[in-house]
Amino acid sequence: MLKIGDKAPDFTLLDGDENSVSLSDFKGQRVVLWFFPRASTPG
Repeated sequence: MLKIGDKAPDFTLLDGDENSVSLSDFKGQRVVLWFFPRASTPG
């Protein structure tokens, strides 16, 4: 379980163009994560 102030674990997701992007690609930079519900799903 992560706590406030913990570093996020590395993970990889697909961007809008289906390219793999990892959190570690942005090491040393500020990152804003924006999660949104998938179309046609409750949320």
